[in-house]
Amino acid sequence: MATNSLHYSIHHHSLLKRHHNNNPSETPPPTSLFLKPSTPTLTLSHHTLSTNSHITFFSLSQTTPSSSSSTSQTSPSFDLLRHHLSSQNFQLADEETRRLLIVLAGEPAQKRGYVFFSEVQFISGSDLLTIDTLWREHSGNKFGYSVQKKILEKANGDFTKFFIKVGWMKKLDTEMEQYNYRSFPSEFIWELNEDTPEGHLPLTNALRGTQLLNNVLNHPAFVNTDKERDGKDDAENRDKGALAGSKDNSSSPKTLSKRVFKPDYSF
Repeated sequence: MATNSLHYSIHHHSLLKRHHNNNPSETPPPTSLFLKPSTPTLTLSHHTLSTNSHITFFSLSQTTPSSSSSTSQTSPSFDLLRHHLSSQNFQLADEETRRLLIVLAGEPAQKRGYVFFSEVQFISGSDLLTIDTLWREHSGNKFGYSVQKKILEKANGDFTKFFIKVGWMKKLDTEMEQYNYRSFPSEFIWELNEDTPEGHLPLTNALRGTQLLNNVLNHPAFVNTDKERDGKDDAENRDKGALAGSKDNSSSPKTLSKRVFKPDYSF
C-alpha cells in the first residue's frame, strides 16, 4: 500500500516559545508532504512527540490500492493448457483447467483453493470460451464444456443420466442395474479413443452437489454456441431424414417403436 502522510503541528505559542528558549538546539519538526496521484482513503490519527514538548501531531494518511489488485483482473495465459492438450496429455490439461477456473473466479476463490458456484458469474465469458474451444479443437469436438452442456440438455437436466452418459459413473457388477461414481483419478479415462465417452472431460467435482457444474454449463458464454450447434444438428437431422426416406419406409414404424419404448440404461 502506498501511504502519503500530511503532518500538522498544533501547539500553544507561549508554550512552544518557552520550550524553545529552554532548548535552543531543538526546533519543532518541519511539516512534511508526500503526494502521488491516487484515489485516496483518508485516515486521521494523532500522537504526542513527548510529554515535555507539549506538541501534538495529527496525521492525515492517504492510501491507495496496491498494484496487485489491478493486475488480478488480467486474463491468465492459456499457453500451458494449449500445450497439454496439443500433447494429448489430458490429465494435466484437466488439472490446468481447474487451476484456470480458480484464477478466473477471483481473489476469494484463489485464497480458498476452489470455486463456489456463486462465483462462476465472475468468470469472463471470453475466457471460458477460450478454454472450451481449446478442449474441442484438440479432441475432435469430443471434450469441452459446450459438449457437456449439450449432453445435459438431451438428458433433460437429469444429472444422474448425464453422469452415466459422460462416463463419470460406472456400472456395477450386480444383478440390478446400479451405478457408482468413478474413483478419481485412477478410474477416469485420460486417453482419446473410440471408446472414450463424449463429454468425459474436463472434470468438475459434483460429489458435494451439482450447482457448480450447472452454473458452468449454463454460463452466458455458451448461449451462442447452443444456437450454432442447434443449427448444425437440424441440418444433419434433415440430411439423415432424407436418406431414411429414400429407403424402405415399411420398417420405420417398427424402428420408431423400439427407439421410443425400449429402456436405454446406458444413458
